[in-house]
Amino acid sequence: MTERISVERPFFAVEFFPPKDDQGEADLWRAIRRLEILDPAYVSVTYGAGGSSRDRTVRTVERIATDTTLCSMAHLTAVSHSTDELRHVIGSLAAAGVRNIMALRGDPPGDPLGEWVKHPEGLEYADELVTLIKRSGPFCVGVAAFPYGHPRSADLESDTERLVGKFRAGAEFAVTQLFLEPDGFLRLRDRVAAAGFDQPVIPGIMPLTSEKTFHKGPELSGSPLPEDLVKRLEPYTGDAKSFRAAGMEVTGELCERLLAEGVPGIHFYSLNRSTATTELVERLGLAAHRGESAAVPAGAR
Repeated sequence: MTERISVERPFFAVEFFPPKDDQGEADLWRAIRRLEILDPAYVSVTYGAGGSSRDRTVRTVERIATDTTLCSMAHLTAVSHSTDELRHVIGSLAAAGVRNIMALRGDPPGDPLGEWVKHPEGLEYADELVTLIKRSGPFCVGVAAFPYGHPRSADLESDTERLVGKFRAGAEFAVTQLFLEPDGFLRLRDRVAAAGFDQPVIPGIMPLTSEKTFHKGPELSGSPLPEDLVKRLEPYTGDAKSFRAAGMEVTGELCERLLAEGVPGIHFYSLNRSTATTELVERLGLAAHRGESAAVPAGAR
């Protein structure tokens, strides 16, 4: 997958979660088909806490790899898994033709901000999972990054060291948790470069389409809710249509600033919908032309 994110023109990527029912399945595949024609660099599929969506994740990325022209990536977390169980999941992904994995330690089941407890026969940190995956075969591995530091990190310096430790273990790139203003991301990128690493750090952006995403996203990601942004959007409180329009304008401006700062691409948290992501991709000129993009070998999808 590295050739898909090592191109001269900025790219976009999309994150989905496994559907829970038939309606969710229909919504997901409607979004996938609408975004497929825009040629994202990759699409990733999340993994439930403790492996709660493990089988659905494998099935979804397998179908994307076999039934679409898209480059697929599966998330994998160490939560509640022994090392042997993790090897089994990695083998299942390989058997499904998936060669791209987002390696995450993961959040505690039931409470993303709760206390982390290692499986007695499992792994403690994400860099250990990166090592396990790289030793299991020719996988391209991505990892998580935190513009304002992981909630359990003592400070930004130690958090950056955790990130570059994942690069040392073999990770090819990182995707950040969502954020609403650019400065934290840009400082993170500077810290990574100062540590001597040049792996791409891709900003993770969630389109601001509702008041719920505006407030809930930062709460879960640990990024601040900028006061000036709260004031800017406050006049639209209670008016869903107006809030969406204003929120999408804010999101577009954020993405434009990041692209002006030279980010390689943008990873969109789509919430299994296509409309907002499509609007942003078109606004930012990120849609690739099929004739210009390199073909992706089936084994790399």
